[in-house]
Amino acid sequence: MGADKLRSLMQEVLSPAGCTINGDQPWDIRIKDERFYQRVLSDGSLGLGESYMDGWWECENLDDFFCRLLPTQPENKIKKNWKLLLHILNAVLFNRGCKSRAFRIGERHYDIGNELYKNMLDKRMVYSCAYWKDAESLDAAQEAKLDLICRKLDLQPGDKILDIGCGWGGFAKYAAEKYKVEVVGITVSKEQVEHGKELCKGLPVEIRLQDYRDISEKFNHIVSVGMFEHVCYKNYRTYMETVKQCLKDNGLFLLHTIGDIRSQVTTDPWFGKYIFPNSLIPSMKQISASIEGLFVMEDLHNFGADYDATLIAWFKNFDKNWDKLKERYDERFYRMWKYYLLSSAGAFRSRCVQVWQIVLSKKGVPGGYHSIR
Repeated sequence: MGADKLRSLMQEVLSPAGCTINGDQPWDIRIKDERFYQRVLSDGSLGLGESYMDGWWECENLDDFFCRLLPTQPENKIKKNWKLLLHILNAVLFNRGCKSRAFRIGERHYDIGNELYKNMLDKRMVYSCAYWKDAESLDAAQEAKLDLICRKLDLQPGDKILDIGCGWGGFAKYAAEKYKVEVVGITVSKEQVEHGKELCKGLPVEIRLQDYRDISEKFNHIVSVGMFEHVCYKNYRTYMETVKQCLKDNGLFLLHTIGDIRSQVTTDPWFGKYIFPNSLIPSMKQISASIEGLFVMEDLHNFGADYDATLIAWFKNFDKNWDKLKERYDERFYRMWKYYLLSSAGAFRSRCVQVWQIVLSKKGVPGGYHSIR
């Protein structure tokens, strides 16, 4: 197929989003390598991301581009090829969140260097959506999110809390210091364990390198922030059964997760290859099925729009501190990370993806649960 025809087909995909090839709006894309058209039309989102990493196209405001593009569902306009079908088939046939794969996300994403995250995140190194309701800075918004979680769980001094996917220990330290609770945090990242143990030294906090399926103790309350996206749909029921087994009868479980407006069985191919291997954003239908007969849903809070501001703040930190990082990471990594952060910001801005905080109880809170905002 000729270059003009390929370019015309690509413009047909972009036009519903109000994007023009080589246009002068900040959300327009500018092509630097004519091979771009064939690559994207053949490989879809994987080709789009890889061609950006390779410098084949530019966009002044990637976040605006994706905010406009994603609601038009461009994947439906590009013929699905055998690579994408194989990607979906693999997700259906194989359990990408099985125990033998549990530590891969730690190795591939969270263990790529604590310095990267120190230079990108807030002072507590909280790697999940902040709560901007009354906050004007990233540090304040992340602290507000941590306090929101503690208040939703009604933490009391002496409570024993399980933090599934504890990250670098930010929540554990905050809850132990401010609410005088004991925390067991588990993660599949060796780098997070090392940092978390140092951060929480002297506090009643234990940070473990452990898969959630190996937990068997009882806890007053359980929290999981930004980890459920790595469980994968075939394991949702097992995950919820494990939580129920570990939660005391009068305890609460707070699940904080990114949410998809449609049920999927596999993640975006580019994100799965370069950012979050063996991951999947759950839908409300999938979550509901996983808790049926196990929990009472006491509260559902959607503040997905706040992730836009969080991701923009992360990118600004990353970009500002790039000179401190570029000796360890090359230019292709910079473009990959920029694409990851800003395309994600655009997705949340478009409201195609959400952030849910769900409070669950085993038997229902007597008299009803009081929603906290």
